Amino acid sequence: MATELLAAFIGFAFATLFTPGPNNIMLLSSGLTFGFRRTLPHVAGVTIGFAVMVAAMGFGFGAVFAAYPLLQIILKYAGAAYLIWLAGVIALARPADPDATVERRPMSFWGAAAFQWVNVKGWVIAIGTVTAYSAVAPYPWNVAVQATTLLAIGTASSAAWALFGTALQSLVKSPQAVRVFNLVMAALLVASLYPVLRQP
Repeated sequence: MATELLAAFIGFAFATLFTPGPNNIMLLSSGLTFGFRRTLPHVAGVTIGFAVMVAAMGFGFGAVFAAYPLLQIILKYAGAAYLIWLAGVIALARPADPDATVERRPMSFWGAAAFQWVNVKGWVIAIGTVTAYSAVAPYPWNVAVQATTLLAIGTASSAAWALFGTALQSLVKSPQAVRVFNLVMAALLVASLYPVLRQP
């Protein structure tokens, strides 16, 4: 049964990590703006930060939410508010100016890792991981299996979205096209919150 459950968990990981969400939309935008190589710290921060968060949930942090459900609700809406603010920043971002004296920078490794703790979709995936798939292996190996699986699949997903954004550089060149792209990314970022926030 454990093998069947692990296979189901791998399917769950692919379905949740490869579909559009705050992380993937931001990686897509970063790939377009900064290129794949400069986005690599962002990719690493997302994948490692999320795996660490899942491990923390599996090793007991999830019990805090069980004991204090109000805390989960507060984090859920605080994270949503932050993502809406972030969408506004993306929507208002100006195209890169080659003559600018201040260089724009992609999200750092630590910034991306810290972002996982306010990523609403990330919390839903993490909670689903440690509750629905807790029997993939005997505890505490189950936590290690879950975190390692998410790290591997998450790395592939994050890199793919960043590469997709980089590939768009040849299509999105003019300042007008960049503005339209930023508006679309901001709208998708806000829209990605809907299926999460509608859950009780």
